[in-house]
Amino acid sequence: MTGNGGLSAKERAYRDTKARILDGSLPGGDLITEGQVADTLAMSRTPVREAFLRLEAEGLLRLFPKRGALVVAVSPSEVEAVLEARELVEGHALTKLCAAPEDDRAAVAAALHVVLDVQREALSREDEQAFAEADRRFHITIVESGRNPILLELYASLRDRQLRMNLGSLERGPSRPRAILAQHEAIVAALTAGDADEALVRLRVHLDATRVAVLGR
Repeated sequence: MTGNGGLSAKERAYRDTKARILDGSLPGGDLITEGQVADTLAMSRTPVREAFLRLEAEGLLRLFPKRGALVVAVSPSEVEAVLEARELVEGHALTKLCAAPEDDRAAVAAALHVVLDVQREALSREDEQAFAEADRRFHITIVESGRNPILLELYASLRDRQLRMNLGSLERGPSRPRAILAQHEAIVAALTAGDADEALVRLRVHLDATRVAVLGR
């Protein structure tokens, strides 16, 4: 059975529940039931049950028979692993880009400035979701500049974890988005100058700040 643009009920249940986990509407530690989701989406429990199994396989839910599903919180070890992977992949791309011709660096810097403008606009509207999405676009633009499809695929696989982490860090207060923006600007400045060492330092400062914001240490 399909609807809503041709999507099956199972796919609708999966996408809706996953979107609410990623945007924080269903925070880590919440216990949800098949019946709640089924009622919200006006469908039977069977497709919801199948969606829950898929989300459990992705590590977003933990199922408890006859009780429901627990939204899995982002763990400290997961945060550390994601940030370590990000530093390796993004650092490689920045180093490679800083060694590229000035015109190539300028083109990437221009693309990053466009993203910074989007972040400034999101900040003025206090739109955390838009700000977090722009943050993701900023970093993936850097990775794309490395022109390594295998590393880009690896980085893309971190998307869901990064989105949850970004939104969690933004909840630390209004000063956090402003700090992120300033850190991004520093990365772009180093990149524009072709200073790989400074770019790596600025990236590390940014990721360390993310670690503190998410983990509180």
